[in-house]
Amino acid sequence: MRLAALLVCVASTWGADRKVAITIDDLPRGGDGGGISLAAVREMTARLLQPFRERKIPVIGFVNEGRAPKIARTIYEMWLDAGAELGNHTFSHPDFNTTPLARFEADIVKGEGLLRPMLEARGKKIEFFRHPFLHAGKTLADKRGLEEFLKSHGYRVAPVTLDNSDYMFAALYTEPEFRERVAREYVPYLESVVEWFERRSVEVVGREFPQIMLLHASELNSRKMPEIFAMFERRGYAFVSLKEALRDEAYSLPDDYAGPGGFSWIHRWAKTKGVPSRKESPGEPDEPEWVRKAFHTR
Repeated sequence: MRLAALLVCVASTWGADRKVAITIDDLPRGGDGGGISLAAVREMTARLLQPFRERKIPVIGFVNEGRAPKIARTIYEMWLDAGAELGNHTFSHPDFNTTPLARFEADIVKGEGLLRPMLEARGKKIEFFRHPFLHAGKTLADKRGLEEFLKSHGYRVAPVTLDNSDYMFAALYTEPEFRERVAREYVPYLESVVEWFERRSVEVVGREFPQIMLLHASELNSRKMPEIFAMFERRGYAFVSLKEALRDEAYSLPDDYAGPGGFSWIHRWAKTKGVPSRKESPGEPDEPEWVRKAFHTR
């Protein structure tokens, strides 16, 4: 059988009604070790956004103005000009596990300083908030306190179901000695994560539902986004906006998890519902050992 025909058959078997929303964190640029000059970030951003723009695929970027305040306006304008949405990821990317609630809330407000007027000038508003490190509250009091703050300020939480270690691969990709191996192994790793959470979705929710993938603004993703799109399409996915994905009632499931973990909302729902961890192999895919070792020793 020809490869193209085989892929069509496989996609049909998986189901053509799968959906995924792509979300990109840490704008203007995540900590991948690449250049943070305006020229460098502008080039990376243009490459990252090009396939979204050309194919009219929805995307939302979550911003940390404090990462590169001198270039933030120019880069955010590029995202908005490409038709992307923008959400708040705090000003300085603090860790809620170690930051008092009042200080964390102040950092969220500070993160609106540039973003809010830019959006209002285009007839838009800030709607979504993404937790740095996916840390949503180490204690139940902190978790509920932040939820109340976000609600009172008109925010909706941007959950993540397809959590992964793209940031580790991205950091190694900017180092010449690792680039070729990262380029070869990155997308297959992402696909193993997607496949695992497809199965776990059925175990926890009872069915598959629109997934939300977290990636970061990096040189690696700017180069690999077309391959990431192709991977999802082989698996029968259509691309939707974050807002559309959240219309599924799965995202109304209770989330009572409070603790230090920063992980997929599927795990949070499982803990709330008392769904046991998977006993059979394989477990949730970790990044390869060589990636983890190189990332932590670089």
